[in-house]
Amino acid sequence: MNQNYSTAAQGSSSAIATNKVLRSTYMLLSLTLLFSGLTAALSMFMNMPPMTYMISVIGGMVIAMFVLPRFANSSAGIGIVFLITGMLGFGLGPILSMYASLPNGGNIITLSLGGTGAIFMGLSAYALATRKDFSFMGGFLMVGFLLVLLAALANIFLQIPAMSLMISAVVIMIMSGFILYDTSRIIHGGETNYVLATIGLYMTIFNIFISLLQILGIMGNDD
Repeated sequence: MNQNYSTAAQGSSSAIATNKVLRSTYMLLSLTLLFSGLTAALSMFMNMPPMTYMISVIGGMVIAMFVLPRFANSSAGIGIVFLITGMLGFGLGPILSMYASLPNGGNIITLSLGGTGAIFMGLSAYALATRKDFSFMGGFLMVGFLLVLLAALANIFLQIPAMSLMISAVVIMIMSGFILYDTSRIIHGGETNYVLATIGLYMTIFNIFISLLQILGIMGNDD
């Protein structure tokens, strides 16, 4: 009797902790996305050069991999998350300016934003509603990400439009898998730090948005 009560109490405590991580993650994610939008607008206003994107991405990734984990359990971690997402948003400025200058650039950006939001909300809702465990996808997704990264590096020299289109489509599929994987980890207690959970989900959203921009941009140029 007491053992059953203890088990039920532990289960209830675990559910409360999980819900807290989810709420904190989505709250922080919403704020960082808004902040990224503001820094992107600032970058566009300042007419930053294209190299800003590469510098921001490299700098953001270095900070995310080597600095953030050391402060993820302190309040400083939140500030670092805003630093990373602000940098990435600032780097988006030149990319958005480039697409905005196209004849149908406004539609491309709007569709990319809408598509990114639909993908994220749809997959997140599915993971939350079904509560399936997608942890088995981790290894496959990481291998896929490394392979597509190698393909992207190769295409820097090859400059094949069809290959760029394929890479962008594969990135969207892999990042969609990461949404399911990361959300599942939060639900099932695999990720208990909302700071790290936020940066993981932000990166998936960022990559999906960039990939949709590339796909719609290539298709727009074909027209």
